[in-house]
Amino acid sequence: MLLVDAANVVGSRPDGWWRDRAGATSRLLRRLAALTGRELPAPGGGPVAVDEVVAVVEGAARGVDAPDGVTLVRAEGSGDDALAATAARLAAEGRSLLVVTADRGLRARLPDGVPATGPGWLHRLLPAEPGEGSTGGSLA
Repeated sequence: MLLVDAANVVGSRPDGWWRDRAGATSRLLRRLAALTGRELPAPGGGPVAVDEVVAVVEGAARGVDAPDGVTLVRAEGSGDDALAATAARLAAEGRSLLVVTADRGLRARLPDGVPATGPGWLHRLLPAEPGEGSTGGSLA
């Protein structure tokens, strides 16, 4: 499973997201939906099976709609708190997960053994948004 810090991933590219945080998050979520059910190259090599994508949304993006294939965790307060709590719950359930965030402080709050990778890995794998050209990655 991918557990995505949506605000961190959106904020990792200077593409004008700050003018419309909810819109930028919706675009990311649509692209994330394409990853569900896929096997991707893991950050450290080998494959990672993506049976589910869970994205933590916060602030202005908390009201966005979830596309099919993406489960949303709508943070009532801190997105970091919501992501850390979700990671702890999923790890306690025995779920295999990969967290996507560049936030070092948040990574330090993850349960022992839960791997994390940065937004660059994810951006390389996401399909391009229609009209975006070939800036997205490959799902091959």
